[in-house]
Formats: sequence, C-alpha cells, structure tokens
Amino acid sequence: MRIVRIAAAFAAFCTLAAPALAQRPPIQTTKVDGTEGVYIFRNVGHQAMFVVTKDGVIATDPVAYGKPDGGRQYLAEIRKVTDKPVKYVVYSHHHYDHIAGGRAFKEAGAVFVAHENVTKRLKPLKDPNTVLPDQTFKTFRTIELGGTKLELSYLGVNHSDSTIVMRLPKEKIVFIVDTIPVGQFPARGFIDIDPLKTEGFIEKVLKMDWERLIPGHPGPGDRLGTKQDARDQLQLLRDASDAMRVMAQAGRCWEPAEKEFALPKYKDWPGYEAGLPFVARRYCGVWGRGT
Repeated sequence: MRIVRIAAAFAAFCTLAAPALAQRPPIQTTKVDGTEGVYIFRNVGHQAMFVVTKDGVIATDPVAYGKPDGGRQYLAEIRKVTDKPVKYVVYSHHHYDHIAGGRAFKEAGAVFVAHENVTKRLKPLKDPNTVLPDQTFKTFRTIELGGTKLELSYLGVNHSDSTIVMRLPKEKIVFIVDTIPVGQFPARGFIDIDPLKTEGFIEKVLKMDWERLIPGHPGPGDRLGTKQDARDQLQLLRDASDAMRVMAQAGRCWEPAEKEFALPKYKDWPGYEAGLPFVARRYCGVWGRGT
C-alpha cells in the first residue's frame, strides 16, 4: 500500500507540475532583486548562487543534474552575465547532485573551497567528475573579492557533516542547500539527515543576520525563503519527532509505525504525500533504533 501511495503521489505531482515545467526552460539564470551582482543559476530542479564583483566571480555548487559535464552550462550562463573570471567555486556540501560539475570551472582556473569534511568524503571515492577542494576550513572562512564578502560557516551536522551556510552580510542573503526547504515538505534527501542535530542547526541559522534565503532546490513559485520558512521547518521537525517517538517507544517501529505515521497539519504542503515515507523512516530509525 505504501508503494502504491508513493506512486500515486508522484503521478499526481507530475500531472500538476508538467504545465509549469513546460513554461520555463530547464536552464535559467535570474538576478536577485535589490542586489548589484547576486544571481541564481537553476538547472531543472537544482539551484546555485553566484556573485559578480568588479574583480571576478564567486560561484557556488556547480550543479550538473546527473550529467557530469553539465557544469559547462553553468559556466556558459555566467559568461552571459560577465566576462570576468570565476575566481572561486564554493561547495555547499559533498553530495554529487550539487557539485559533480566542476571540471569546466577547474579548467578555467577557479579555486575550489569547501568544509574540510568534503575532502574526507570525496577523496576515497575518486570520482573523476568531481573536483576535490583546493582549500578547506573547519568552522569559519571569509572570501573577499572586489569589495564583496562571502562568509562561510559550519554550524555542525545537519543534512550532512559537511553542509555549510554561505552568507552575504551586505545583502543579508544566505545560501543553504537541502537542510531548510522553502515552503514545501522535506523530500527523499531527508533519509540522509540527522534530525535531532538539524534542529540545533536551524536554531543557529535563525540567530544569524539575514533576510532572504536562496535554497538549493526552488520552492513554490521560485520564491526565496524567509526566517518564517526556517521556523516552519523547525516546527515540522519537532512535530514529526514527537509523533514518531510515541509510536517508537511503544514498540511499533518499523511497522506498523511507518504505515500509521501522518502529519495532517502539513498535508497541504507541496510534496507531503511523496515525502512523508522518508520522514517516517528516518524518525523511526532515530526513536526505534537509536540511529
């Protein structure tokens, strides 16, 4: 029954999303309103941020959407905006769906920056399409280029043990990938998350000085996120945790807890039906197995 429900939800999503997807190109670059040089590059359902300064470009996440050479499309989009060189490429974290497209940027001379755990994760895999970082940091790093500052902060384990927050202090914009969805229910990537530590991560993000959030996957209407979106996701995690803890501690994990798990408060959120099984499985792991 669970498989049938997921399939039905996916089919319904495809039916509803098809007209919207047909109305926009798979590759798209937009300037962030109210900024001098902050842009969002979108490759189908993945997004990256790049910043154009007078001395060059700071790019993030060479998203390739499953095509190892897809980073060339990203670089081509940057070239449409400026002929200045890409000086830095910053990884949000180590997952391939966001970073396996950096080869074109490396060939163009960019320096790759990431949290130190990115190297620890990527090096043993020896993936020929994913560039290893040239420079790493442990907790905090600032990149300054052409009068622009980009702050890189590691706030602890969340969606991964290498995910960072990128903050533009002047623009009061943060770029955060996967951990804080904007206006939608968590998707299949939730299966990787450390839910309890992620609550602490979001609490730390909320204490930072920012007004708009660029997510790694576009939210409904491609809008940017707000602190209220972050608060809503934090509350969702807490609600899910409380609901599954009761069932798990009653000895109902994995089944029947996963079959009965529901969060009706969020049933109208985009992605609810498709994402619910992944949230259920992860929290059953936490409270039913201690993992």
